[in-house]
Amino acid sequence: MKDFSNGVSKTSAINNDATKKSAKRIKVMTPKRISVGVTAALAVGGIALATQQAQALSALAIVNGITSNGGIGVSKDILYGEVPDQDLDIYYPKLLTKAMKSQSAIQNNYPMVVFVHGGSWESGSKEEYAFVGRSLAQAGYVTAVINYRKAPAHVYPDYVEDAAQAIAWSYKNAAQFYADPERLAVVGHSAGAFNAVAAIANEDFLKPYGVKPTDIGAVIGIAGPYSYDFRKFSSVTAFAADATPDEVMPDRQIKGAQPPYLLLTAEKDTVVYETNTIKMTQALKAAGVSVETGEISGASHATSIGAMAPPLRWVNDVRAQVVSYLDKTLK
Repeated sequence: MKDFSNGVSKTSAINNDATKKSAKRIKVMTPKRISVGVTAALAVGGIALATQQAQALSALAIVNGITSNGGIGVSKDILYGEVPDQDLDIYYPKLLTKAMKSQSAIQNNYPMVVFVHGGSWESGSKEEYAFVGRSLAQAGYVTAVINYRKAPAHVYPDYVEDAAQAIAWSYKNAAQFYADPERLAVVGHSAGAFNAVAAIANEDFLKPYGVKPTDIGAVIGIAGPYSYDFRKFSSVTAFAADATPDEVMPDRQIKGAQPPYLLLTAEKDTVVYETNTIKMTQALKAAGVSVETGEISGASHATSIGAMAPPLRWVNDVRAQVVSYLDKTLK
């Protein structure tokens, strides 16, 4: 993870910045790429340690390896777009998974979360952040963990457009996965927080899909680089050569009525400095947006997302803060 502060570029401790209402049967099958209109594949089972091979035993692979599935289910590799990396995985709460397996009548519409991972816009994948999907599903949320196109092959605004498309797709197809589109939140970490906030703060990103920012119930950004001069850091490769901070930073691109926001910072973050959250908060408030802030005590940039894994709750309270805000705004 690149340094989004005003200091010297550093490397994070984590290798890759650390995933209709229908009576039709959800079949158990080998995960494969599917598109809307095709019944989602529900894969229920133990921890998929084999994913560690593809992830070269990264820190995130280890986190995923120790995270129990807790009885939750997952539908893998669902397309929200038409090009590579425009796909997502959906995680289901335990009770919903049980009802889906038994073909029981499902009457409840669950709240939903779309999670956007970090990785300096260059790395990371939905598989590496499976622990976030499982964690939020265990908290009672149908959770979509998305992929998006990466730099340097794809620069701003491609990855923000992908986030917007995934959010809009989730909103429009929530009922297919027993979720309530009126109770949908977006959560992002680091570069993913930039993507999530940018995709919603400027209504132009959602507009092509017929969705408005106010259709979203809440936005949570964790350690996001919302206001910095990328030209001074190695993350410059994620932006066009002639781009300027004024043209791309979310704190300068707020347009349209907005949902409420929660912006969290990590107390010991040496990768993304608190000034990013301070400036984003000021810009949102100046635009009349409801915004709350919080600090994750004792957290580094890496552990501000790593501790979302239930076995690592003791590390810091990021999961407690995220779930508390989601419960308050969506339930």
